[in-house]
Amino acid sequence: MSTYTIDSSTSRANPQPTPGKRLTVPALRARKGGEPIVALTAYTMRTAQLLDPHCDLLLVGDSLGQVIYGLPSTVPVTLDMMCNHGAAVVRGSWHALVAVDMPFGSYEESPEQAFRNAARIMKETGAAAVKLEGGEAMAETVAFLSQRGIPVIGHVGLTPQAVNALGGYRARGRDDAEAAKILADSRAVADAGCFLLVLEGVMEEIAVEATKAVACPTIGIGASAQCDGQILVTEDMLGLFERTPRFVRKFGDLAGEISQAAEAYAAEVKARSFPGEGQIYRPK
Repeated sequence: MSTYTIDSSTSRANPQPTPGKRLTVPALRARKGGEPIVALTAYTMRTAQLLDPHCDLLLVGDSLGQVIYGLPSTVPVTLDMMCNHGAAVVRGSWHALVAVDMPFGSYEESPEQAFRNAARIMKETGAAAVKLEGGEAMAETVAFLSQRGIPVIGHVGLTPQAVNALGGYRARGRDDAEAAKILADSRAVADAGCFLLVLEGVMEEIAVEATKAVACPTIGIGASAQCDGQILVTEDMLGLFERTPRFVRKFGDLAGEISQAAEAYAAEVKARSFPGEGQIYRPK
């Protein structure tokens, strides 16, 4: 684990010794069929610091609507929220490529609307890429952004911003028509210029077939270990929530540790044993 200092001139958290070069879009695109891409979500500067040495990609996901703000879905998330959290994650990282989700309503109207908002995200955050949901319907927008210097990560399968149209968060691709649509969507946005493609909540065989069908790396979340990389919501992976999707494996029990620490703190406050000699100030 690196030791971090804050550079007061940039407010960026830099590890000591001097950091190396941040991963780039071409570097991740070149990982197709090679070393798996490690990705996690990040919403705050400190979380980014801790995850950055271990990740190739940090995604400032619109899942922050539920994880940070307690919203019922990602639909109410705003562009301001994404820009504020995106800037914090960029400040807290130096190694991983940082991408920011485009929130619902910020890109669907037209390629021109998408460009204006994606440009704002990149200017205000310093992130290297944006992510947007949708397949064939978004291919023109993906091409428009990519041709104008904005790297795009695609997202097909279970697309949370479309939860109202989909009728819930169930896995996708259970019937032939839906499976064919996922494959067509994958090809469409990959051919349009996505440098990465997220496959979420799809039947494993569809994820494997889509990974073979597209030239860009695929990132699975509830998909297949055969994808070119994996991503999870960090708070799910750390065990901060009791209920998580089936595809999550909890690699920690942070909820339990926080609860135990709060319980110990409360006990010492009530016993007047905190603050102790080491935490108070006396005249020298």
